[in-house]
This record gives sequence, C-alpha cells and structure tokens, in this order.
Amino acid sequence: MFQLSFGRLVIAGLFAVGLLASAQAKTLRWASAGDPQTMDPHSQLESMTNMMNGQVYEGLVGRGKKLEFVPALATSWQQTGPLTWRFTLRQGVKFHDGTPLTVDDVVFSIQRAKEPTSNFAVYANAVGTPVAIDRETVEFRLAKVNPVFLEHIAVPLWIMSRAWCEKHRVTRPLDFKNKEESHASFHANGTGPYMLVNRQPGIRTTYKRNPAWWGRHEGNVEEIGYTQIANDATRLAALVSGEIDFVLDPSPRDVPRLRNTEGVKIVDGPENRIVFIGMDQHRDELLHGSVKGRNPFKDLRVRQALYHAVDIETLRSRLMSGLAVPTGGLTPSPLGAFNDPQVEARLPFDLPRARSLMAAAGYADGFEVTLDCPNNRYINDEEICIALAAMWAQIKVRVRVNAMPRATYFPKGEKFDTSMYMLGWGGAVTDAETVFTPLLRFPAPGGVGVFNWGRVKNEKFEALAVASSSEADPKKREELVRAALREYAAQVHVIPLHRQMIPWAVRRNVEVVHRADNWLEVPWVVIK
Repeated sequence: MFQLSFGRLVIAGLFAVGLLASAQAKTLRWASAGDPQTMDPHSQLESMTNMMNGQVYEGLVGRGKKLEFVPALATSWQQTGPLTWRFTLRQGVKFHDGTPLTVDDVVFSIQRAKEPTSNFAVYANAVGTPVAIDRETVEFRLAKVNPVFLEHIAVPLWIMSRAWCEKHRVTRPLDFKNKEESHASFHANGTGPYMLVNRQPGIRTTYKRNPAWWGRHEGNVEEIGYTQIANDATRLAALVSGEIDFVLDPSPRDVPRLRNTEGVKIVDGPENRIVFIGMDQHRDELLHGSVKGRNPFKDLRVRQALYHAVDIETLRSRLMSGLAVPTGGLTPSPLGAFNDPQVEARLPFDLPRARSLMAAAGYADGFEVTLDCPNNRYINDEEICIALAAMWAQIKVRVRVNAMPRATYFPKGEKFDTSMYMLGWGGAVTDAETVFTPLLRFPAPGGVGVFNWGRVKNEKFEALAVASSSEADPKKREELVRAALREYAAQVHVIPLHRQMIPWAVRRNVEVVHRADNWLEVPWVVIK
C-alpha cells in the first residue's frame, strides 16, 4: 500500500490551487524524480531537459511515434550534393511572442548551438554552415561527408527567435556548469505546441497550449503541470490517489504492484540507453582516491578486475526487478553495433579472476576511490552505485559513493572533477556516432568528447571513429564502426552495465504514446 505522507499533502496542495484547476480544460499533471536543468534549449544535452524544452521549441526535423523522421519547421529536405543539404522552411509559423519564423532565425539558432557553452555543439558543428538562400530555403554546407546528417539535425537542434535572444541578451547559451543564469534559464519563446507559463526549479513548471501552433493536436491537453517529487513512494502515492496523472519513472520494485492497482496502468518498453561506469584514465594521480603518485585506472588489469567483480545478474534480478538488459555493448541500442555479438558480450562475473588481476597489477590490498553518482537521473542510480561499492569491496576496492541531484552532478562531471562516475547515454538516435564523437572520443574543440569525463585517449579507436564519421560507403562504415567498438571494449575504458527498460505509470483514463527515447510527447496525450 502507498502511504499518505506530508510530502503528498504538499503535492496535493500544489495541484489544488487555481494554477492547475480548470473545469473545462484538460490538464496533464505529471511528476518525476528529477527536474529539467534549464529552459535554455542549447545549454544542456540531457534527455528530460530536452523533452520538456521540446514542448516549447522545435527543430527543422522531428520524430514520429516510431522515431521516424517527420517534417517540423521544415516541410521538406533533400541532399543536393555530397556536402550540401537544402531545407524548405514552413511558412506562416510564429514564435510564442507573435514574431514570424524566418530563415535568419534558423541560421542564428544553429550558430548559437555551436557556442562553447552549448552541449549541442558537437551536433551543430556536424551539420556544417547554414546559409540563407531565400526567404524559404536554408542550405547546409558541410566541410566533410556526414553519413548521419539527418540524425544530427533531428537531435533536434532547436530553433530560437534571434530578435528575442537579442532583446533578452541570451545570444549565447548559458554556461550551466559554472552556474550561470540568464533570462533563458526561466523563460522561453519557441514555436511549439505549448507555451511556458511559469518555471520554479525543483517546485513546479507549467505550460499552456499554444493557440497559434501550426501543427495538429491529436490529444486534448490544454495545460501541463509538472512537479518534481524526489521520493519514489510519495510520487507513486500521488498517482494512485489521482493527484497526478502520469509518472515518468516509477521504481522497478513498485511496477508489479502497480500493474494490479485499481485506476493505474503500466505502459512499458525498452529504452535506447546504455548505463555504464567511467573512470579517470587521464590524470597521473586520481583527484579522489587514496593511491599517490600513480593512477590505478590507467592499468588495464585494474579495469578488467572491476568489470569481473560486477555481479550483473544480481543487479538485473534483485535491484532492477528484471527491468534491465545486461550488456557489454557501448551503444544505446544493439543496432548501433549491428548486433555484433563480440561487442555485446560481457566479461563474466569471476571474483577469483578479479582478485588475481588486482594482485598482478600491484593492488592486492586494493585502494580507496570516490564514485560520483546521480540520485535522480537513471533508474535506481544511487542504489546501483551502492551495490557496486559492495561488490568491489570483495576485491578490496573501497568505494565511497558520492550521490547528488542531477543539477549538481552534470556540472561536476563537465568540469572533469571526478575519478569514477556513473553515466547513461541514449535517445532517439541508435547509430554509433551518437556515442563516438560526444562520449568516447578525447575532448577537443567543437564539442568533441564533451561527455568523456574520464578523458580516455585511445589512438587506435580515435582513428577508426573519426574515419567512420565521414565514410559514405555503408559497408566500409560498418567495418569501421565494428572495429572501433571492439577496440574500446577490449581496453575496458568503461564498464558497461545494462540497457534500461522503461515503464511509465499512468492513470487509466490517460492515453500516452511510449517511445524508446523515453520522450513524452504531450500533443499525443488524451485524457478521458
């Protein structure tokens, strides 16, 4: 049974006020453990932040219910040469402040997303230079072939109003990792189906339907009320009582009960997301470890030992309640590795082998290290880190789990202020390029390696990944991708854990469309 709590009473109070009460309009009230990081659409490349900003902002190309490409602010596109793409802009579209969308806004937005303070820079740079051809046409001119150009455009690269950005002095994305705030932190002006009404970080974020939206609502939601509810039990009790309509992230241990709870249903499916552990393999001495004068993570045998010490079946069956698919892969979906069994295979759970490797590396007595971990980003994130610490204690690696909210966690990692960390990577893109350039390559200008917090540098992998990013021949590219993934996996630069299964918990009178990128598209939601 879900217990009534003070927290639940507070949530009930929030939804009882006139803010979300309307006798006629359908209001979607939903919750999650976390909160979007910022309303600046080019600052943080983080799934929930993107999803919520995606109700306000749009790109040239969107995604359909099966993650297929669909027209958005562009009605059509074509590749006019190996290094050029042309897009026809949708006419008659207006931003929420009433100003018309122009090709100048498109050019400005792509250039804004290339700024060093943008997590989207790696994708914005990959699509080349946007050039206004006429009032309806934008051409993208590339310096080299991009075999996944449309995947990059459809990340998506959000389109903003240049005039609005200039008026409010937000022509550059805010520097989130250094705690910068701007007008775009709390305000928004897109072309999308919903308009931001109020943003109170950690409390509530509200939207109303855009009456001038160019698109068609398949659903009937007029208003959206989002509240962060960090506690699992409180969040689900609010759902069961009818105080909220939708929970993005029910705890796996509660899913079996929810399937049999009156008034509630589970909508589930796989997510394109890999969860793994990264390690600092750059510094000569760890920032947050006990070993002095050397870095144990630079030794392949130590990385292998940690991998062998992970009892992945226990994590899957007990902690994740079966809602995870263990893998040795490195891509959000096995499709990114062409379902290569060599890449997908895990090192076996083998404590004797792990202890032998630690001894051979000179760490028979282990060492101490801090594992940084979010506590409101991935399913059971903190609990997984605690379980891993217990497993690694069996090989005398003493792990201090440093769990924190995502708003603190991501800036810490982006500053490379970590020795060991949990990270997840996924979304709509299944191609390996989505992990190669932003996640696995060594950090470089233009957003390359922006999420390689361990600053791993593998020259063989780099050469293969770089070549695959501009190889137009599909067969040759497949060979490059396979070889790159095999090299990275063989060197155990990260310790893969699993791909998440994503259950959503919903009131029975609410119809939602579940996508593998864990994205709630509100224009499709129907409340009966």
